[in-house]
Amino acid sequence: MSGAGGITGAQRDLAAGDIPVDTPRLPAREAAESELSKPMYHENDPNFLQRALNQFWDWVAGVFDAAAGAAPGGPAGLAVLVVIVIGLAAALWWRLGTPRRSARSTAALFDSTGPRSAAQHRAAAEAHAAALRWTEAVQERMRAIVRSLEERALLDPRPGRTADEAAAEAGRTLPEHTARLRAAARSFDDVTYGGRTADRSAYLSLRTLDLELDEAKPLLPGTSRGATG
Repeated sequence: MSGAGGITGAQRDLAAGDIPVDTPRLPAREAAESELSKPMYHENDPNFLQRALNQFWDWVAGVFDAAAGAAPGGPAGLAVLVVIVIGLAAALWWRLGTPRRSARSTAALFDSTGPRSAAQHRAAAEAHAAALRWTEAVQERMRAIVRSLEERALLDPRPGRTADEAAAEAGRTLPEHTARLRAAARSFDDVTYGGRTADRSAYLSLRTLDLELDEAKPLLPGTSRGATG
């Protein structure tokens, strides 16, 4: 208790000069920010790259969360959709081959080792086949087919011609074999530019086509298909 003439605690504080400090809010915040900006408080902070990666993965997670919410069946439905997309991508890769195949439109059918006759290409193809090198055998047999057509004047010799171009041009004078010529060109492209591996059946298909084309009668200009038999 304090009497009428006593001194209260507050009065003693004032008398001692201990005046309470009431710091305004804005200067206090600025002082805190200044203190927290010191390097000692940020030694273990992630660097710029880590922050960017964290933001990226947060964005990816947000996209998947949104997709899961919109997909029928929630997360399970999203998982099914992902599996379907992967399956479609795998099917396209199997059908089209690796991206290297896109260069086939500018890749020549014949290499730069110099011109060889159809007989030479056939001999090389048979040698590869005997050694079970089916990929090389398919390549040489397709070259034999095109060279044979050039030797018979059914194709004009043209450096830089691709297998697809040769098949399309030959199909105009040998229309009965158009589909098989295109299939042969596709087999050549698959093993040469698409990273595929040929097998015995692929080679035998081209070999049979080569022998049949050697006996085929061309469709001359002005002649109907019915008159070629």
